[in-house]
Amino acid sequence: MTKQQDSNFSAIRPLRLLHVIASANPIGGGPIEGILRQNEASAGWGTREIVTTDDPCSAFLQEIPLVVHATGKTLPKSPLRPILRRYSYSPSITAWLRENASNYDAVVVNGLWNFAAMAAARALRKSKTPYFVFPHGMLDPWFKKQYPLKHVAKQIFWLFNEGPLLRKAAAVLFTTDEERLLARKSFWPLGYYELVVGYGTASPPIASPEQLAAFAERVPHLGARPYILFLSRIHPKKGCDMLIEAFSSTCRLNTELDLVIAGPDSEGTLDKLKRRAAVLGISDRVHWPGMLQGNAKWGAFYGADAFVLPSHQENFGIVVAEALGCGKPVLITDKVNIWREVHRAKAGLVAADTPQGILEMLREWDEMSDLEREDMGQAARGLFRQQFDVRQSSLAMMQAIASRI
Repeated sequence: MTKQQDSNFSAIRPLRLLHVIASANPIGGGPIEGILRQNEASAGWGTREIVTTDDPCSAFLQEIPLVVHATGKTLPKSPLRPILRRYSYSPSITAWLRENASNYDAVVVNGLWNFAAMAAARALRKSKTPYFVFPHGMLDPWFKKQYPLKHVAKQIFWLFNEGPLLRKAAAVLFTTDEERLLARKSFWPLGYYELVVGYGTASPPIASPEQLAAFAERVPHLGARPYILFLSRIHPKKGCDMLIEAFSSTCRLNTELDLVIAGPDSEGTLDKLKRRAAVLGISDRVHWPGMLQGNAKWGAFYGADAFVLPSHQENFGIVVAEALGCGKPVLITDKVNIWREVHRAKAGLVAADTPQGILEMLREWDEMSDLEREDMGQAARGLFRQQFDVRQSSLAMMQAIASRI
């Protein structure tokens, strides 16, 4: 924390915050990553704890540098077990919140449409402890269009759970104005208090040979070939299918460029993507290292020519901010909610989330000169420092919470 930031934090009364989240598993990406980075940015100011529906025996909890209250238990054998697991069912979290919420100055509910959010709605509505809701993009109307039947079910839940949860919150926190406006189009009635607090991540570590070596071990067939990097969950909404199709066209024009698709397979779509790459005859040009963490992750970022995220829906995209922080141009769609900032800063290319849009974006990148790419990389690093450094967004969030309690 800089002296100026330390001074700004010291102007806010230190708070004891409780984060409610369905799971602290890092494979879930954004929300838990954001909590951890915010905690680092505000070190020495206040305290944070987490309550989650995770099984307390989960190995990944040992890596969380915060006090974690894990209330989950092994689910009973039942035909409903897969549904209950997906919904993060854990009845103990409701009782835990009722008993312990008063021990905190404020509660932040991270995410919706899971049992943790239901528990928060039940336990906090009569609590004197103010609470805030961070939807993390889960009110985006894309889901309404993509999954109309599921949306009907969510609208029912909204009337009895999520809607009252948001309306009784001290504030609903959004990462961008784009997210705030999109959220108004999904459910009714609304009537909650809105605050845009921004979002961000920690500055990347300095590039090192160790990082590049760790990544190279995960992609032994890549060698020294240049590549574009996708690093995120492999999920239908991420547009990996469009990326494979577009890359199959552009890689024939540029025989020196490869594609790395890194990330956990969260929906069982990896094999389908690999089969499609084989049918297109580009299996030797596409590399699948799985989920990358630590040095291997940063080596992947620093070694890439550019970062690509062709999502159909992306609230913020911490990985986009990480790529910017590494000075990498980002190739994204206009469904990534920070696309306006990227476009204004000339820190990357923006396309429609269609097969043709992705194809045209890759072709535009391929036609750029080395100087143009270098300028874009410098603009990327500048954009990160100005808007997406977690030290700034964490301060904004604390100021917003302090102003509403």
